[in-house]
Amino acid sequence: MRNKGKVYLIGAGPGDPGLITLKAQRCLNIADIIVYDYLVNTKLLENKKPNAEIIYVGKKSGHKELSQDKINKLLIKHAIDGKIVARLKGGDPFIFGRGAEEAIILSENNISFEVIPGVSSFYAVPEYAGIPLTHRDISSTLAVITGHENPQKSRSNIPWASLSKISTLVFLMGITNLGEIVKKLIKNGKKPQTPTAIITWGTYPEQITITGTLDDIIKKSEENMISPPGILIIGEVVKYREQIKWFEKKPLYGKKILITRPTDQAKSFIDKLNDLGAQTIEFPTIEICPPSSWKKLDKSLKELSDTSWIIFTSTNGVKFFFKRFFEQKLNIKSLFNTKFAVIGEKTKESLNKFRLSADLIPKEYRAEGLIEQFNSIDLIGKKVLIPRAKEARDILAQKLERLGANVEVITVYENKKPDNLNSKKLISDIKKCNIDVITFTSPSTVSNFYSVFKPNEKSFKDCIIASIGPITNHALNEHGVQADITPTKYTTDSLIEELLNHYNKN
Repeated sequence: MRNKGKVYLIGAGPGDPGLITLKAQRCLNIADIIVYDYLVNTKLLENKKPNAEIIYVGKKSGHKELSQDKINKLLIKHAIDGKIVARLKGGDPFIFGRGAEEAIILSENNISFEVIPGVSSFYAVPEYAGIPLTHRDISSTLAVITGHENPQKSRSNIPWASLSKISTLVFLMGITNLGEIVKKLIKNGKKPQTPTAIITWGTYPEQITITGTLDDIIKKSEENMISPPGILIIGEVVKYREQIKWFEKKPLYGKKILITRPTDQAKSFIDKLNDLGAQTIEFPTIEICPPSSWKKLDKSLKELSDTSWIIFTSTNGVKFFFKRFFEQKLNIKSLFNTKFAVIGEKTKESLNKFRLSADLIPKEYRAEGLIEQFNSIDLIGKKVLIPRAKEARDILAQKLERLGANVEVITVYENKKPDNLNSKKLISDIKKCNIDVITFTSPSTVSNFYSVFKPNEKSFKDCIIASIGPITNHALNEHGVQADITPTKYTTDSLIEELLNHYNKN
């Protein structure tokens, strides 16, 4: 007899990946199979376990990627095969989401399941638009109605006459049938001047909100070319939007920013931009990987007692150096007599994680700044180790050798071009994004980006070019491109600050 698995019916929330519950995230981390819908933010899939299978089943209004019957059979099959299945549904699984239908089918087939509630779009989306659904002065009653009833029903279950007496009405999936909804509400006594709002792609950076009244919302919807998915809100509470709206006031709200940095390094950068309201599009142009051989580093690790200085020029240098250090079962105490120099605060922080302190950090975060400080230090006959990328500038090693140091440069990681960088679909998708800002954080990101796109690419004609520093600027200049933004301190945090300054001035 086969072992039965389990199905988790999970509410993914309205779109913002930060609104998923901790329990839901834990289930995604252990699931063997993840079955998700059209309205689920795919960023939630990034934390799946490595070998999990992901199945997209659609459920977009007007499209039928997979019928409900086939979805039901899919859940049952994988559960019977002993799999842990995460059924990921937009919003909450039981709020107009067919979660109840799936739960009933699982129950009838004796499949073990759990329901994990999600943050529902019916209240989260209005809150992101600055619209409270209730207020003790003007709204004490609330109704949530589907804007898309089952077309197979012979008659509507919506009590249109009663709705006119309710303070606030929220129609989910109400865009497609907007005209019919407005017509029936006015016919049944709702005042045409009742404040009304439509919100599309709520809680996403591309959220759009339009407001009006019940009798002009159709015209405004057409003028703004509003399309699903969206929520319709009718009631006096819509008037509070101008005072309460907060999401759309974020300083980078609506700006589409292309990130060329490696995915594993870009998370903090992306999170900060998203928190400021930006929509980030990831297009990693480099991939960080170990060197083809550790032979040279292994030799140097055995001779650490003779090493006076180790210079780290990046967080990756620290990461890969110590990865190999501990793989060789070496003791951190062997470094206590060695001094460390780093370029940048982030590299310093990476070193601190190993309970080691930087003895030297330049004011200017590049090789030239470090060389200036070493000019006053006796390096004659001293052994200096520089663990770095395979492709990097030689100026630091050359200058230190002129100061009398015995410099050993060792490759501890390599920058490679990702395999999918030349994907025609990926390139086409990027061109269609209407990018506002392209960020470059190293010369490699520049060279690889312009190996795919032309410097005068029409799709990026009006883009702001944001570069992390002079060395990256030089790489841009070699392609005939000028940076619009360069921070005085060469960090991603400073790059964000400079971007904010740019938009504040304009």
